[in-house]
Amino acid sequence: MKIKAAVNSLIEDAINEHASDIFFLIVGDNLVVKFRTITGLENQAEYSINEGKEMINFLKFAAQMDIAEHRRPQVGAFEYHFHDQIYYLRLSSIGDFNDCESLVIRIIYQINTGEYFFDEQIEILKTLAHQRGLIVTSGPTGSGKTTTMYNLAKMIGQNQMVMTIEDPVEIHEINFLQTQVNLTAEITYSRLLEAALRHRPDILIIGEIRNAITARLAVDAALSGHLVLATVHAKSTLQTISRLESLQINTADLYNCLTAVSYQRLLPTDKGFACLMDIDCGSQLRADISKHKRGDYVNWHQNMVKLKERNQISEQVFEKFQAG
Repeated sequence: MKIKAAVNSLIEDAINEHASDIFFLIVGDNLVVKFRTITGLENQAEYSINEGKEMINFLKFAAQMDIAEHRRPQVGAFEYHFHDQIYYLRLSSIGDFNDCESLVIRIIYQINTGEYFFDEQIEILKTLAHQRGLIVTSGPTGSGKTTTMYNLAKMIGQNQMVMTIEDPVEIHEINFLQTQVNLTAEITYSRLLEAALRHRPDILIIGEIRNAITARLAVDAALSGHLVLATVHAKSTLQTISRLESLQINTADLYNCLTAVSYQRLLPTDKGFACLMDIDCGSQLRADISKHKRGDYVNWHQNMVKLKERNQISEQVFEKFQAG
């Protein structure tokens, strides 16, 4: 099939270029495909509007989205197999004021325990996870947060009940009980969290703490003795603490439930991507919780300098990511 072949070719080209996103945008009388790489947006291909609509519908069908709906925002996801690797594609579609639909594919690159710049960082989180409580990871979309949480749960969760709450499920793991938000069926994060605690998991993975209700439920789960692994949108390690405060979590609860906060990014290397983390824990974390004004990082800048000096990252990567 011509459309299927064209779509597969675009996805594979994007993976080969280590692009983070593929954009399908209507521009004038054409559909323009752009890749987002470390250098920014790059034009990749152009198609007629009719071909473009067929490509978008093909992708929406693959992601179990409503192909008859072109105006309201939709999300979906599916797996793509390429060169013996599995890539998880997260799709988002929306119509503009002219009812022209655009679609973006986020490519989620899998990392394993051997693809961290500093193996001791994941080992630190592994040790901390045995203390239970709440471990929160922040970072922009596509920074490998979900993969890190899954890796951590697999490291310490053998013969334990691991339950996830996600929107959508990005990584399929047969040994976990995975649940997914479905707003159409009124299955929200908060409802799933309430149900999860009755299911008695040893480890609870929360795809994202989005609001005060979700934050409160995550904290209560951690205070009741569960290990809770969660993500939140924050611009840096220490601002992750401030983000939790903005979601109405008080200082006493942060002291009692928060085991660690971490910020991470996937940095491009000659061999693909590797994960760099910045972790706050222990007495340093308790001191940072008590501060009214916080900086951004614990040792992000020092580690970036180390990577540059060891030639593990390029000068271009260093300049782009030295601020996190």
